[in-house]
Amino acid sequence: MMKQSTKILAGLGAVGVAALMCHPAFAQAAAAAPAPAATPAIATPSLANMNKGDNTWMLVSTLLVLMMSVPGLALFYGGLVRTKNMLSVLTQVLMIVCMVGVIWVCWGYSETFTTYNSLVGNPFTKLFLKGVDANSAAATFSNGVYIPELTYVLFQMTFAMITPALFVGSVAERVKFSPLMLFVALWVTFVYFPIAHMVWCWDGPDAIAAAALKGKEALDAANADAGLLFQWGAIDFAGGTVVHINAGITGLVMCLLLGKRLGYPNEPMPPHSLTMTMIGASLLWVGWFGFNAGSNLEASSIASVAFMNTMIATAAAGMSWLLTEQIVRGKPSLLGAASGVVAGLVAVTPASGFAGTMGSVILGLMVSPICFFFVSVVKSKFKYDDSLDVFGVHCIGGITGALMTAILANPALGGQGIADYASKPGTLVVAPYDWVHQLITQGWAVGFTLLWSGVGAAILYFIIDKLWGFRVSEEVEREGLDIAEHGERAYHY
Repeated sequence: MMKQSTKILAGLGAVGVAALMCHPAFAQAAAAAPAPAATPAIATPSLANMNKGDNTWMLVSTLLVLMMSVPGLALFYGGLVRTKNMLSVLTQVLMIVCMVGVIWVCWGYSETFTTYNSLVGNPFTKLFLKGVDANSAAATFSNGVYIPELTYVLFQMTFAMITPALFVGSVAERVKFSPLMLFVALWVTFVYFPIAHMVWCWDGPDAIAAAALKGKEALDAANADAGLLFQWGAIDFAGGTVVHINAGITGLVMCLLLGKRLGYPNEPMPPHSLTMTMIGASLLWVGWFGFNAGSNLEASSIASVAFMNTMIATAAAGMSWLLTEQIVRGKPSLLGAASGVVAGLVAVTPASGFAGTMGSVILGLMVSPICFFFVSVVKSKFKYDDSLDVFGVHCIGGITGALMTAILANPALGGQGIADYASKPGTLVVAPYDWVHQLITQGWAVGFTLLWSGVGAAILYFIIDKLWGFRVSEEVEREGLDIAEHGERAYHY
C-alpha cells in the first residue's frame, strides 16, 4: 500500500498544463488624445460595467457542467458496466474530476489561455493563478463585455475535468486505477491543454478591434497570438474537437493497446443497471445546457440559440437512434434511446452557437444512424473492445458535428454566420460566409486533433505501461475491480 501511495503521489507531481478559451482582451492605449468622431471607442478590460446577469449565468453554467461529470457521467458509465466493476468506474470519474481541478488552477489555465506560441500557452505566466483575483476581467464574444476572470477559470475548469473522464469508458473493467490517474494527469498536460489552446485561445474582440484600427500589421500580430486552429479559422462553439474528438480518439487508442476484456465478445456482458444509465443520461442532458449555452459567456440571445439547438438536436437524435434500432433489430431499447441522446448532445456541441433550429434537427436526425453504424457494425468488424462505445459515440459524433458546423452556420440555411470583429471595430457584424472553405478548414481541424491526440495518447500509454503496467491481472479482472482495486463493493446483498 505504501509503495502504491508513493507511486500515486509521484504521478500527481508529474503533471503539467491547462484547458480552454480566451485570454482577457488587451486595453487600448488611447487615453492621451480623443479618438476622431468616426472612430468607434474600444473598451478597456474592466469589471466596472459588468452585467451581473452574465456573471450569474456563467456561475450557474459552471454548476451544470460539473453536474455532467458527477453525478451524470459517473452514473451513466456505472450503470453500463457489470456489478463487480460499478464502484471502480464511479471512483475513476470522481477522482479525475478532483485531480484535474487541482492541476487546472496550478498550471492548466495558464498553459491554455495565455499567449506563448500557436501550439501552447505559457504555464508560468499565470502559474497558480498568479494575477487572477476579484478585479481581473476576461473577454467574452461581444465588444466591451467582460466577466470576472475567476468565473471564466471556473467554467473552463469543468470542461477540463469532464474530458478525460469520458475516455475511461473505453477501458472500463480492466484498467488499473493508479496508472490511469497518472495517464490522465499527463494527458491533460500534453494533449488536452494544447488542443484547447489551439482552438479557443485568442485575445478577445476588443483586442482585435483595437489592432484593426492600427492597420493590417497590427491586426496580423494580434491574430498571430491566437491558437493554431483558431488562426486557421476553425470554429468550435463548445468543444466538438477539444472535448469529444480529443477524448474519443484517445479512448480508441487506449482500448486497442490495452486489449479486450476476458471473454469478449463471446461472453455476454450486459449493463447491470439501465436505470442508473437512464438517470445519468438525463443528468447529462440537463447539464449540457451549461456546457453549450454557457459557452456563449453571456446571457444574450446567442445563449438562447445554443440552448434551443442543444434541446432540439438531442431530442431528434434520441428519436432517430430508436427508429434506427427498431428497423435494424426489430425492438426499440432504452439503451439505444440513451445512446442517441448522448450522440445528439455530442454532435450539436460544436454547432450549438452557429446553427439554426431546423439545422439542429437535421443534425440530430443524421448523427444517430452514423454512430449506430460505428457502434454495431464497425466495432464488430474490427473486433476492438471499446467497453462503453466512447469512440463510436463521442469521436464519431464529434467529427459529424464539427464538419456539419461548417454547413449549418451558413446564414442562407438559417445559421448565425461568423462574427467579424475587424472590419467594423466596436460593432458585431457577420462576415461574408463561404461554407465550402469553412468545411475544408473544419476537416483540417478534425484531422489535426485526431493526429495530435491519437499520437500523444499512444506515447503516454507506452511509457506508463512499460514503467508500471496498465492492465489488471486475470484474477483481478475475474473477481472485479471493486474489491481488488478499492477494497469495497458497490452493493451488499
